[in-house]
Amino acid sequence: MQTPRLHRQGQEQRPLLVIDDFWPDPDLLREDAAALRMGEIGPHYPGVRAEVPTRLAETMRRKVAPLLVEHFGLDPVPGVSEAYYSLVTTDPAQLAPIQRLPHFDGVESRRIAALLFLGHGPQGGTAFYRQRTTGFESVDAMRLDPFRQALEAGVRTHGMPPPSYIAGDTPLYEQIAVQPGGFNRALIYAGNTLHCAYLPPDVRLSTDPLAGRLTLNLFLFDD
Repeated sequence: MQTPRLHRQGQEQRPLLVIDDFWPDPDLLREDAAALRMGEIGPHYPGVRAEVPTRLAETMRRKVAPLLVEHFGLDPVPGVSEAYYSLVTTDPAQLAPIQRLPHFDGVESRRIAALLFLGHGPQGGTAFYRQRTTGFESVDAMRLDPFRQALEAGVRTHGMPPPSYIAGDTPLYEQIAVQPGGFNRALIYAGNTLHCAYLPPDVRLSTDPLAGRLTLNLFLFDD
């Protein structure tokens, strides 16, 4: 694992860690994902997923725990909430309305997302956003109602985005950063930041975990 690179993004300067060569044997993770039966889990993710084995998820949590203490001030470190192998498969024209907008994983300050890219070839990345009318780059419990009201007002004014993956600024959101993906690169960030997958046209959408945009998504939160 290489030395993590710390980024502070946007006006809120929220921390994000980029770690290359994150896992000692990433090809073993790819093979593990390919051996599992993937299916749709929830309405938000534009593809299919399979649960990561509990022991593996906990090993990863322990691996990143010192970084969460140092850079996010989380001591004790939250536990594993969910962990998935994820594979983007949805054609842009088939995206549901909710999949065309930036999202946040939850409003809690102790919610962390760790994303490990496991695909070869172009992987796109993860993009981060600011809601234009409120200026919010993250959403906590106090911001949730104003955020929703601004979103509803924006959709009434501008309509829903066309069926495509988000790329750059929109009438409702300003893109504040893009963190590119790469094989065996991990991104770690607060789950209440506004973000979305960055999927330019050169990213291959495939139902084969060994050929498509495969990631491992680890979500940490104290339920």
